[in-house]
Amino acid sequence: MSVNLDGLTDAPRLLAEAALTPVQGDRFQATGFPDLGPATYTLPDGTEMLLVESAQSVANRLEAVCWDDVRDDWAPPLRGLPMVKVLRDDGQPLTNSVIEAHRLNSPYILEGNDRSVFRLLESELAGQGEGRVDIRKLAATLFKYDTNSVLHGVFLAKKDLAGGRLRLPRILSGFVEAQDVRTASSGGVKNDAVNPSGDTSKGFGNVPFARTEFTAASITAYFNLDLATLRGYGLGEAAERMLVTLALWKIRRFLETGLRLRTACDLELTDGLKVTRPEGFEVPTFGDLDKAIREEIKACAQAGLFADPPVTRITWKAPKKAAARKGGAEDAESEPEEE
Repeated sequence: MSVNLDGLTDAPRLLAEAALTPVQGDRFQATGFPDLGPATYTLPDGTEMLLVESAQSVANRLEAVCWDDVRDDWAPPLRGLPMVKVLRDDGQPLTNSVIEAHRLNSPYILEGNDRSVFRLLESELAGQGEGRVDIRKLAATLFKYDTNSVLHGVFLAKKDLAGGRLRLPRILSGFVEAQDVRTASSGGVKNDAVNPSGDTSKGFGNVPFARTEFTAASITAYFNLDLATLRGYGLGEAAERMLVTLALWKIRRFLETGLRLRTACDLELTDGLKVTRPEGFEVPTFGDLDKAIREEIKACAQAGLFADPPVTRITWKAPKKAAARKGGAEDAESEPEEE
């Protein structure tokens, strides 16, 4: 069963939003950042705003709803999609490219003694050490071996792979923000009935703490699917349909099952998912997308667009530390920015 995507044919973007509210009470806890705390800001008209969930976090959550932790596999409708699995020496699962923060750029995939994925990428993307990076070739390779990376982006910051210039931006992104916010300050204490004045640095003693939550006039989740960039990859109609269907499936799944962002931030939809661009397009229901994505994955596999088998397995063993070169420390690659 395919879904009707005709309304997206010429659209450069799909923009959608969904109104949210706490499932109980009015207070909620926002995401926090090191040395910053909650990200609050003020609009020119004086409205106090709050970033409830960042683009990085929403990307992680859109990936998390795709994964079945119990079976260590894709959620049932997505099985057959390519990915890289990392195993321990005893064959038990360690991690994989779906749940790793930097996807294929995970050190558990590219930095271990098992160099098979690195060599695979080196072979598939050969000849790009000089000149402009062939983005189409990069996108096709990622689609073949780790399809999820095409939607959520990747930065293969390895100097032996095209000089560390292999990078795709996010096609699917999102964030959650609250409008007209007020702080709701509270606190508590961790009690030690045995030794209230004990050494708190070692976990003893009574420890008081402050807590800041928020109330808001409205909370909204926003989603952006960059259709123009996706078409620019030249992956073909079958691949494009599958990726758009997968992106919409992720959004619907997140809104239905993934809104418990934190213990004190449990949200729910107050209305349906609303498309603001292109005008007139409606996102198919989750039930229709759940059926359609199975057919789209099957079509891509039959067209030979995926690796065979679709799951690439490697074994993790930490590399031995290389000796420092004479006259200085060994070269270290910079940490890639989050994509």
